[in-house]
Amino acid sequence: MNTASTAGYLDSLLQGRPPASSLTWLNQLRANAVDRVGTLTVPTTRDEDWRFTDISPLTKLSFQPAQDIPPLAPAAIEPWAIPEAAARLVFVDGTYAPQHSFNHTGLTVENIAAGIIAHDTAVQAHLGRHAAFEHNAFTALNTAFLHDGALIVVPRGLALAAPVHLLFIATRKHTASYPRCLVVAEAGSAVTIVEDFVAIGNEAYFTNAVTEMALADNAQIHHVRVQRDSTEAFHFADCAVSLAHASRYHSVSVALGARISRHNLGVLLAAEGAECSIDGLALIGGRQLADSHTLIDHAMPQGVSRQLHKCIVDDAARAVFNGNIMVRAGAQRTDSSQSSRNLLLSGKARVDTKPQLEIFADDVKCAHGATVGQLDVDEVFYLRSRGLSDAAARSLLTYAFGAEIIERIPVGSLRNRLEQALLAQTRTAASGAAPRP
Repeated sequence: MNTASTAGYLDSLLQGRPPASSLTWLNQLRANAVDRVGTLTVPTTRDEDWRFTDISPLTKLSFQPAQDIPPLAPAAIEPWAIPEAAARLVFVDGTYAPQHSFNHTGLTVENIAAGIIAHDTAVQAHLGRHAAFEHNAFTALNTAFLHDGALIVVPRGLALAAPVHLLFIATRKHTASYPRCLVVAEAGSAVTIVEDFVAIGNEAYFTNAVTEMALADNAQIHHVRVQRDSTEAFHFADCAVSLAHASRYHSVSVALGARISRHNLGVLLAAEGAECSIDGLALIGGRQLADSHTLIDHAMPQGVSRQLHKCIVDDAARAVFNGNIMVRAGAQRTDSSQSSRNLLLSGKARVDTKPQLEIFADDVKCAHGATVGQLDVDEVFYLRSRGLSDAAARSLLTYAFGAEIIERIPVGSLRNRLEQALLAQTRTAASGAAPRP
């Protein structure tokens, strides 16, 4: 598509925006985002950050926000329920569903449309401040539609052991949803948050999500993100995290669904002694494309970061990983490592991986590496010599490769469910069965 047509496509997506808010600053934020959408275009493979990811199939379809919520019985939610959760917010086709939501915690967990009024000052200080939309058309679109979403405020010194579950359910084709999540963790607090994107049916729809997390001094967040959309869907997401002094952020991201998905994760270590650990897994097949871009920005001294990203790619699918670790001038005594490991299960599968280090300080300890390959024939032979069939041996090795990431999820029921899904898909891949629908 040419520049004019891609700009026109973005304009078409702007239809159906929410009504004006009673808050002047929120209306201005939305208006600024609309203005930016008007100056941006849909990225193409000519853009450096998108050169491996062709999203032109998206522009061939029309998507609009849903006008109502389809009735869902409580039983329809159960397949994705997390028994350990102390709070749950459910959104159906982008709209908050209070009848399926609950909060048994001592912290703020509510729809941002209401919470933005009750927590005006705290929300204004962070909303739209971390996930910049000046050069990102999809983040700008999300901000233009800012209405329903999750607001989580963890009070100073409160450590919540049970997770908070944010469940986003897609039910209808050709709908566009713009989930927004803002998490403010005050000093000394701790919380586990699960972002879960699921689908009823296998339709084509568009999910455009933005998450912002601000951690104060000594705060801690475990962030689990599971994307198991329809394999005909389009899923774009932008997550921006800011870490204060001695705060800790641990992320586990698992991508299973979507025809085309893109996840941008940026972590700013904005004060001394901040730590982050980022783990990711993409398990795709058929004609899926999964793209993960990360930036870990060490802006201050004595920061620690660890990153392990894995891709398992079958059939004619394609995975993309671009991981950048930035160590700024003055960020001395930074300790950072990054690893990209990728497994190809077919001759047509493809992975493009680009780990990067940009270091502008001299007293640092940094390392990175990447591998792309197939199953080790010696390991397959060893397992077959112990009585396993060829398919069983390949399935076991593939499962072990992916399970290393899933085992880092701190929510038992979700971890077990994903392990079962991983095992089922690796068995299908190893047996040479037809690709997933």
